[in-house]
Amino acid sequence: MPNRKLSTPDFERCRITDGNGWEKLSVDRILDHQYIQIEEISYRTPARDEPVDWTVARRKSAIAVAPMLPDGRFLLIQQERYPIQRTIWEFPAGQIDDVENKEDREVILNTVHSELDEETGHQLAPEGEIQALGYFFSSQGFSDEHVYLFLANPVIPTGKGPSPDDGESILGCKAVTADELRDEIAANRIVDANTLALYARLCACGIIGQG
Repeated sequence: MPNRKLSTPDFERCRITDGNGWEKLSVDRILDHQYIQIEEISYRTPARDEPVDWTVARRKSAIAVAPMLPDGRFLLIQQERYPIQRTIWEFPAGQIDDVENKEDREVILNTVHSELDEETGHQLAPEGEIQALGYFFSSQGFSDEHVYLFLANPVIPTGKGPSPDDGESILGCKAVTADELRDEIAANRIVDANTLALYARLCACGIIGQG
C-alpha cells in the first residue's frame, strides 16, 4: 500500500451542469460501453435562439501526475498506446474508476496514489506533498472527459517496481530533468495531451522554468 498523506488538499473540481443559460433539453444514449458512452443531446445555449443538437462522448474523468524525485528530476513511463499504434513516453495517468464519486477529492487523490504505485513503482515520500494543478478538457468539442493535473513531490521507490493492470503495457520508467523534458517536447517526441498539459501548467505555476 503506497504511503498516503492524511490530509486531502483543497482544489477545484470540474462541474458540468445546467445553468448560466445552458440547459440539456433531451438526451438519447446510442452507445453504452464500460469505457465510453455516446449520446445525442439537444442543448439550449446562452448565445443561440434555437436548440442545438450535438453528439457527445461520455468518458470517465481522469488524473495525470508529474512525479518529482528528491533531486528534482521527473519520472516518465514508456507505454504502448493501441489507438495510435505507438510506444510513447508520458507522465503517469489513469481514469477514476469510482464513477459515482468521481468528483470527490479523496477519490481523486486515491487515484493519484494508485497510479504512482502501479505505473512507476514509486510512492509519495513521508514528507512529500501532492499539489493540485487544475484540470483540462482533452477534446472539448467531442467529449466531456476532463483530466485533473497534479505534482507529487518528492516520490521514492516502493521497492517492488511497477505493477500495471493486465490491459496496460508499460515497458519502462525513466527520470528526466526539466530541460530534457522541454527538449523532448520541443522535438515533438512527447506528443500526448496529458504530458503537454502538465508541462504547461508546471511552467505557468513557476514550478519549472521555461528555458
